[in-house]
Amino acid sequence: MAAPTAVEKTMTKRTETLLKPVSTTSQAGESFSADSWTGQDCLVDFLEKEVGSDLKSLKNVGDLLEKLREENNVLEEQVNETKTHIATQYNVTGLVLYLFHLQGAQPWMDNLGQTLNQVDTIERHVKYLRCLQHIEELSDFEKVLTQLHWPIISPPTQSLTPTANAQEISSQLELLVTQLLALQTSYPFSLGFYTPVFSPPLCLPIQIMLLPLSRRFRYHFYGNRQTNSLSKPEWYLTQVLMWMGNSSTFMEEKIQPILDRAGATISAMVELCRGLLSLVQEKVASDASRLLYDDVLFCHLVEEVLQFEKELRSNQSYPAALPGLLHLLLEDATLQKWLTVEKKMAVEKMDAMLSAEGAWSSQYKDISDMDELKAPDCAETFMTLLQVITERYRALPCPSAQLKFLGLQRELVDDFRIRLTQVMKEESRCPLGARYCAILNAVNYISTILGDWGDNVFFLQLQQAAVSLGEEVVLGGLGVLEVGRLASLEGSLFEGLLALLDRLKGDMLGRLLEWTMREIADKAKPYGQDRWLSLPPQHDQSTMTLSSSACPMMLCVRDRLLNLHQVLSLSLFQLAWQGLAERLDNVLYQDVILSNHFSEGGAAQLQFDMTRNLFPLFGHYCKRPENFFKHVKEACIVLCLNVGSAILLKNLLKESEDEARDLAGAGDPPPESALNELGVYCLAPCDVLILLNLRASWPGH
Repeated sequence: MAAPTAVEKTMTKRTETLLKPVSTTSQAGESFSADSWTGQDCLVDFLEKEVGSDLKSLKNVGDLLEKLREENNVLEEQVNETKTHIATQYNVTGLVLYLFHLQGAQPWMDNLGQTLNQVDTIERHVKYLRCLQHIEELSDFEKVLTQLHWPIISPPTQSLTPTANAQEISSQLELLVTQLLALQTSYPFSLGFYTPVFSPPLCLPIQIMLLPLSRRFRYHFYGNRQTNSLSKPEWYLTQVLMWMGNSSTFMEEKIQPILDRAGATISAMVELCRGLLSLVQEKVASDASRLLYDDVLFCHLVEEVLQFEKELRSNQSYPAALPGLLHLLLEDATLQKWLTVEKKMAVEKMDAMLSAEGAWSSQYKDISDMDELKAPDCAETFMTLLQVITERYRALPCPSAQLKFLGLQRELVDDFRIRLTQVMKEESRCPLGARYCAILNAVNYISTILGDWGDNVFFLQLQQAAVSLGEEVVLGGLGVLEVGRLASLEGSLFEGLLALLDRLKGDMLGRLLEWTMREIADKAKPYGQDRWLSLPPQHDQSTMTLSSSACPMMLCVRDRLLNLHQVLSLSLFQLAWQGLAERLDNVLYQDVILSNHFSEGGAAQLQFDMTRNLFPLFGHYCKRPENFFKHVKEACIVLCLNVGSAILLKNLLKESEDEARDLAGAGDPPPESALNELGVYCLAPCDVLILLNLRASWPGH
């Protein structure tokens, strides 16, 4: 047998190595011996099968090795896939366990979050307390204020002799105020004084100065103190105004110069007022919410707040740009309550004023200079009520709220008009009575005042606001044209009411004149039946006297004029006597002149009665009363023409009439020219012809 080659030796060595018992250790540290694993047997079987006893077949070992590597790779991939699958299952299971654990830990996390928030709050409080501690260190300031007798509770009195260390105290005061200003600049904060969001915080030195006043305010006006009374808001409002007034000199002389030198562009007095107002605002807001169900106390609070605001702006010169107390009344519930109570009390007052004993008499009836309008007491009281409402809401800082009150006022005016109409209907059986005329005066008075309001600047501003805001309370029911007229200030917010009042006034005045003329016309009947055709001519007018048949009519006219002058307002009386003159002119022209024929003496008597007796009755109220009796005046002119002028005029009018029928004579002057020369302007040529035919004094007749 040939000696083994080197390759064969190597293979034999490897085979022996493989056949040795081995021990392996798993990743988990467990040992596996040859007794527990029969890998060697498998290997021997594999080699015998693939190589056999023929050593020459060892040349195929390389291919075998490659094959084994491929199979090994396949096995490794399978193992990796298995590991991935197991890991995925493990991750899903872990996630479920994590979520379950998280759900169980959520209450602990919530408690931890609350604890952390509390820690954060405590940290901020600690910082705040440290700042307060620093302020306390600077409050040598309060000691200095005490030495200067601050706070000034009562009106200050002038010290006879200045204190010995006045200069030192002033220096300390300036130093401390300056340091406090610097502290607030580096760390802005408030000592509890509320300021609106849009307003800067109060000046820190002023905040410290306000602390003793704040303590006094809360001591007296909160809790169970007798001074804390819902029925007496004037106690704390007046107290705050007194503090403001008492402190003004101190703030202007001691604090303001320091602020100016420190470059602080603020007013010491305004800052003090702002701080005190914060106390009052909190108190008023609290009281108002508690009084929403007590009409009397609520109204009293509103009145006191309005008075406080008025004094704050006028006496303390508090800037209009800064809020006072009125914005508290604009809260929805408070404003609606105010409107409701305002209407309720106004209606109650209307009932009372219309049923009062002296409702229809004027309180100025014995003072002629003050009684031009002759307004009855009920109408004057009503308009005063409206004016008071206006003054209450005039200062409100919100046009929309003001327009709500204007809508209420218009509603009240219409309500009062309806009430007047109802009373008027009861009195319409006697239009010449005192009460009927008083109602007419009331309607005229209200209409006059509303007309003046329509030109008032305040109501014109509200008118513009109503158009710009499209306020339905005021503009409801108006068309585009009406709104356009309001926008251009051609119209008025009271136009609709004025139209209703004017219609009522016209109806009442017409009924009054109708009754008056009925009486006068009855007295004029004998005058119309007089012997106008048979009266002889009068050559001397100085001997003429009033026709006896005219006396009852003239007396009735005189008495009615005097009565109307006494009971009607001046403007109404102007309308009344002019309307009476117009109606009387028509009655005399129709029932006396056109119903008779006139001799020369009759025409002269008619002219005398009119020009010397009737017209002068109206001459007390105008310079040329004849201009209000145009028909009667011109009829007298025509009837009293001398015979020659009358003939010429008659011929001219007839020729003009014939030419007009024949459409000829277009170049001739119109007959109106001749009539105008005679003083006839109202009567038409045909009417003049009729009058000329009523003359009995013609040649040959």
